[in-house]
Amino acid sequence: MDDIKVEAKPLLVDRELPEHDVETPHGRLHCTMKGSPKGDRPVILTFHDIGLNYKACWDPLFNHEDMAEIMQHFAVCHVDALGQHEGANTFSTGYEYPSMDQLAETLPLVLKHFGLKSVIGMGIGAGAYVLTRFALDYPNMVEGLMLININPCAEGWMDWAANKISGWTHAEPDMIITHLFGKEEINHNHDLIATFRHHILNNMNQFNLHLFVKAYTSRRDLDIERPVPGCNARTLKCPSLLVVGDNSPAVDVVVSSGRSLITLLTDYLCFCSSLQPGKLTEAFKYFIQGMGYMPSASMTRLARSRTASGSSITSDGNRSRSHTHDGNRSRSHTNEGSRSRSHTTEHGHTDATANNNVDQSGPKSAEVSC
Repeated sequence: MDDIKVEAKPLLVDRELPEHDVETPHGRLHCTMKGSPKGDRPVILTFHDIGLNYKACWDPLFNHEDMAEIMQHFAVCHVDALGQHEGANTFSTGYEYPSMDQLAETLPLVLKHFGLKSVIGMGIGAGAYVLTRFALDYPNMVEGLMLININPCAEGWMDWAANKISGWTHAEPDMIITHLFGKEEINHNHDLIATFRHHILNNMNQFNLHLFVKAYTSRRDLDIERPVPGCNARTLKCPSLLVVGDNSPAVDVVVSSGRSLITLLTDYLCFCSSLQPGKLTEAFKYFIQGMGYMPSASMTRLARSRTASGSSITSDGNRSRSHTHDGNRSRSHTNEGSRSRSHTTEHGHTDATANNNVDQSGPKSAEVSC
């Protein structure tokens, strides 16, 4: 895979056909291209979580009215993990599903197929893990990452044992639901949970899904090293936006267990009370503005929430986020040299509009509550 060269122009790709099957060593990877690549501008590449495919995972976001402006500037390539797209054929008995690392190795083939030079990755859960591994292995192909509810750690033996025991008494769809949603949503938003359970049972190939879930639960730690001056550490070379829902089952891992990795994964850390399309879109706009794209994009939601932060601090103040209280920390993992982490308040609020000003030396790190 190391000798893969991305071609400047695709050879036999029909731009008029949005759906493509990309050949990989593990089978055909189903991809959907929305829009046409804009010159040398990167394409947004998405990767979904377990129990989902690109339609179930990303359609609510990309069909939202606030995404229209972004779609005018970027094409989007949705990648379905092997065997997870709608109507997927069942893998034959004895088929060896690729590991999460091997799934990441298929993504350069996607870029080659479409003739793309680079992407901005957008992943959630398992998809966030795959995209991070991809960015670590192929830094020149990834300009930025938006990682939602990522768990960068391998499943510990306690988690493994708990999943084995729960697997004896609970169907796999229920286990997936507890991965996708927090307890509050499961206990109170019955319509939402019923919708996703119906999708998992009726729209997903159960055999293929089981293999994907098994690959995710067998993942290894993301081998990211803390940057040390003078050493070529293995760490992300691109700006990244880490998003976690306040009620997400991944919030403890992201905020507490993954504390040391947070400082390596993140340039921007965004806490969302709920992962609503409008809030995610606004956070993503700020992020790509920091990368130097869409400097005149309209900003509304986070700007309004910032002006109302005086009243929201009281409610957010009950939740201590002491892991961000490093003040100005330096980050030296980028090619441009070290970048300073902007100071965040006691309650995790920062001036979101500061990210509006494009800094040619690289975006500043910040935590935002959206």
